[in-house]
Formats: sequence, C-alpha cells, structure tokens
Amino acid sequence: MQDAIAAISTPPGEGGIAIVRLSGNKVIETVDKLFKPFRRDVELVKRPSHTLTLGWIIDEEGNPLDEVLVSIMREPHSYTGEDVVEINCHGGTLPARRVLERVLQMGIRLAEPGEFTRRAFLNGRLDASQAEAVIDIIRAKTDKAMQIAMRRLQGSTSRLVQQMEDELVLINAMVEASLDFPDEVGEPDYEEIKEKLEKIIAQLEHMLEAARRADIYRQGITVAIAGKPNVGKSSLLNALLRKERAIVTNIPGTTRDIIEDWLNIRGIPVKILDTAGIRDTEDIVEQIGVQRSREVIQQADLIIFLLDVTTGITPEDQYIYESIADGKVIVLVNKEDLEDKKVREEELQQMFPDIPVIRGSVKEEIGLEELESLIEQMVLAGGLNSDDLEMVVNLRQKQSLAAARQHLQDVLDTLQQVPLDCLGVDLQGALEALGEVTGKNLKEEVIDRIFHEFCIGK
Repeated sequence: MQDAIAAISTPPGEGGIAIVRLSGNKVIETVDKLFKPFRRDVELVKRPSHTLTLGWIIDEEGNPLDEVLVSIMREPHSYTGEDVVEINCHGGTLPARRVLERVLQMGIRLAEPGEFTRRAFLNGRLDASQAEAVIDIIRAKTDKAMQIAMRRLQGSTSRLVQQMEDELVLINAMVEASLDFPDEVGEPDYEEIKEKLEKIIAQLEHMLEAARRADIYRQGITVAIAGKPNVGKSSLLNALLRKERAIVTNIPGTTRDIIEDWLNIRGIPVKILDTAGIRDTEDIVEQIGVQRSREVIQQADLIIFLLDVTTGITPEDQYIYESIADGKVIVLVNKEDLEDKKVREEELQQMFPDIPVIRGSVKEEIGLEELESLIEQMVLAGGLNSDDLEMVVNLRQKQSLAAARQHLQDVLDTLQQVPLDCLGVDLQGALEALGEVTGKNLKEEVIDRIFHEFCIGK
C-alpha cells in the first residue's frame, strides 16, 4: 500500500457540501485521531466499509473545526483500490481548507493532479482507457459526450481490444508452432490467418472512423455566422442560443467584435460566433472588427452565410461569399416572412449549385430546426450509431490503434512471402500497440502525461 494522500475533491466556492478525500496507508486510523463522533461508543477504526459517521473534526486542542460526515471505504472496494476516507464538510472554501490543513498536519501529503485516479489505474481498478474516460466525463459538454465517456468507463473499449488481442495471440501461436515444430506442425493455415487478420483490420478501421466522429461530441465544433451588415447575424445568434446575447438594432455595423457562446445542437457542442458585418468602412474600430471576422471565419469548421431576401443578392454578398467559398457553407436566406422578396430560386441555384440553402426567418424562427439538422448532418457525415459508441477512443488510443493496424496490414501484405519469424515481429508489434490502449505496455512518461490533465482531488 502506498503513502497516504489527501485533497479537496469538490470545486471551490459555496455549496451544499465540500469533500476532503484521503487514500492510502492507515488513512482510517489517521482520521480517527482527529475525529470526535457524536456517539461516544463509536470508533471509526472499527466501522465497517461503506458507512457514514457523524461527528466533528477537531484541532490540536480538541476544539471543533467543523461538523462533518465521515465515509469509510475499505480496500479493495474503493475508487483507488486502497483504504479511502471522505470527510464531508459544510460547503464553502474555509471549512474544507481548515479540515485539509488539519489532515496534512498528521503527516499526510497533498495529492498531485489526478493521483487518486492514477492509483486506481496502478492498483488495477481501472485500465488506461477507463481512467482517461474519467476526465472526459468531467469535461463533457453535452449528454451525448457524457454517454460516450460513460461507455468507455464501463470498459467497452477495453473489451473490444481484449477480443482482438485474443485473436492475435492465437495467430501468433500458430506461427510460433510452425517455427518451433516444422516437421510435426508444418506450414500454418495461411487462409485462416488471412481471414482472421482481415477481420481484425476491419474492426480497427471501424474503431478509428467511429473515433473521428466521436471527437466531434467530445471537442465540439466552431460555427461562424457571416454576412453583410444588418442581415440578421446577431438575431440568428440570439435565436440559436435562445437568449439575448448580442445587441440587435437596425443600424448597420452594430456588431464590431466577435461575440461567441456555446450551444448544444443535437448533442454536438457548438461554439457559435457572431461576426462583424464584412464591408469597407472608414470607422477604425469597425475595420478591426471586420479583420477579426475574416480571421475567425477562415478558421471555423462550418460557416452560416446569411442573405437578406429584401435586398436581393448584392455585389457585397458576392464579395463575401468568394472569401468563404472554400469552407463548409450553409446558406440561410433570411426574412422570408416579409412580402418584398428579391432573391429568386434561379439565382440561388446558379450561385450556390452544390451548397445547401435554407429559406427562413430568424425573427419568426422559421427554418431554425432545419438549420440545426443540417449542421448535424454536415458535421457528422454519416452520423454515429449506437454500435459506434462501444468503439470510441481518444487521440492517444487512436495513434496506438493506427500503429496496430499498420503492423497487421504489413503481415497481410507479406503473408507467404517472407519467413515466419518476420511475421512474428509484426504480430508482436501489433500486440504491443493494442496493449498501449489499455495501459499494459505504457511507458512512465505517457502515464504521467495522462494523469497530469486531471484536477487535484480526482
């Protein structure tokens, strides 16, 4: 059992409770020395696992620091796999800090970022894939992202990798048997090996493609609203956010800087950007805003290009479209609720032949649902079905899976063309790469990098 660590596991600020978490050697005995239970006949060290005990944390003189509930989780049935104590204090910065300081006075050291989860990994409670899922749960911005991370925490990725490892071990055994006992065993069944390799490679490619689409749910996308002044960009931002985030007036050039916010579109975290209307202007401040707009539009994953149905497609519109035509664009013809329509269908087809066009009204919220659906379709390019949720991996794991796929492709390409011992080298390389996904073969510096992303107390 490792040395004892402690940290505040709840975020700073006022709340219902604040939790000081301890894990490691003799943490129950240590807390018992500074805990005074309400019932005199209760001894913390004799309490069974997964129980709560009411009492006070006391200072060196025996004075109460805070009224608390102490929860005990004995090894190995705890988050870290070690003895764990959680001291539930009153919410707020001061109570938790005073309790933590008292705990540290007892010779327990402050935990490093992610050290509780790291101990869960080192003690075999979680593998690397599950440990990384914890940070994705914490950072999830939508229900879909949360669902994906929860699947990984439950071991979905680990089970898939284990199945592939079992198949590769079998293939490797066939190759080694032919190497070690050529007279008795003879040549391996190359057709069976080929069939198994093709199945594993297909599985790896499926996982890699699912991971690409799932990244969208985890990291989100950036969508910029572009168009000339007074076309309805700020109104669209407010309508999508369902709150008054941007100032809306009928005066052109009201928006002079980038206004951004996050919203949830069909489970996809979207950073939506309202840009300044792009036009030539003598106003210095507006010029800076226009330049910033050009920059963020170039970097956006998707652009919503607004047209005003009452003005028709103007040279100003054509100029703006030429600057964004290389990106992913959705055209929204705004103000369709008005009678004075000057944008003809033929013009739209001629100017935007391969671009999706929506005719709607931001003011009347016409076409917004169609717009959200179109954003989802264009971003996901095929969607992410329920089976794919079992295959979601992060960037580090994706690189290991790609390496495994390359090793296996090399085996497949050279089957029956190179000596058997050469095939064995690539098969072992694939097994090592798969082992990196779950953490079997991770180097110390990679483990450090994984848990460095966590907050202290997790």
